Order: sequence, then C-alpha cells, then structure tokens
Amino acid sequence: LYERKNAKASWKANGESFPVVLGRSGMAVGDVIADPKTAKVKKEGDGNSPAGVFPLIATFGRGSKPNAVEMDHTILAESTECIDDTRSSHYNRVVDRFKVGNFDWKSSEKMAAIDQYALGVIVGYNSYPVEKGHGSCIFLHIWRDASTATEGCTAMERRNVERIVGWLSPDKTPYLVQMPEKLYSDSRKAWRLPKLK
Repeated sequence: LYERKNAKASWKANGESFPVVLGRSGMAVGDVIADPKTAKVKKEGDGNSPAGVFPLIATFGRGSKPNAVEMDHTILAESTECIDDTRSSHYNRVVDRFKVGNFDWKSSEKMAAIDQYALGVIVGYNSYPVEKGHGSCIFLHIWRDASTATEGCTAMERRNVERIVGWLSPDKTPYLVQMPEKLYSDSRKAWRLPKLK
C-alpha cells in the first residue's frame, strides 16, 4: 500500500507488503496503458485479472458495516448480485435483484453465497463507461488459499482485506495498480507511480 500527501509529493509505503493471487489465466490489459494490438486484452469470462490502474469505489461484506469503513459499503443480502450477463442493462453492476426493477439477466454472481466475498472492495474496472464483454465483477476479496487462483479478481488473506478496507477513504482517491513487471517499469515514470522496493 502506498500513499502521498498530494500529486507532487513522494510516495510512501504504508506497512509491509503481502502476497495476493490473481486470475487463473494471468493478467490481460484492462485500460489504455498498453497497445491492444500487441497485448492480451481482458474479455468477459477469460480468467484474467485486468492489468492497469483502476479506482477503488466501494466496499462490501456480510453482516453490519464495520465501524472503520469510510467508503460506501454494501451489506450483502441473499438478493445481492453482480451481473456478468453481457446482454443485461445492469452488466458489471452490483445490484439488489428485488430493488433494481428491470430483471433482464440470466447470469450473475450471487455474492452472499460466496465465502470469499465475506469482505471485499469493488474495483472500478470497466466502469466509466461500462463496455459490454470487456469483463465484470472485479473485486479485491478473501482468497481460498495462497495457491488457488481467482476468475479475474485479486485475492488475499482476510487480515489483508481487513487492512485495506480500514485504510481506504474517499478523500484519499484510492486506486488499484496492477500489471506485469515490465509494463509497470515501462509505465512508472510517465504515470508517476511509486518505485517499488
């Protein structure tokens, strides 16, 4: 985790680093930082975690909202779903099926039923705007274990999800930066990213 006081200040590490697991297929470019003609591009259902720079927009979890959480927070109910049906008008949105009105999907993630979603963060991937088929339901969440990949999310031990959820604040304008090492190295100066230890 890195933070800085303002856009001109130096990045400072916040605590120790920790391991994560990514998508079963690796990573694929998920924004404009790389040439899609020469890079693997993220698509719906491909098992890749998106490579790029993405806002962290909200948190979610089972039970009541933790006291330390400053972000918008969704308490998962049986009716909370993330829509991965590319034909739906709610594609790549977390919705309550009983409140959304237009029930137009045939495929979704029923979030409350997924143990790894007991606590997590919504990553603003493919969100501004949403493009059909470019991938959906990208989260930071609890891992199954250190050797089991995800379907495209970034997962870690629960204590590290708790650390992130407690650290996030809308005032900090938090982002997830994840990409292959060479792409990070090539992009770091232009994007003013932290120099990693």
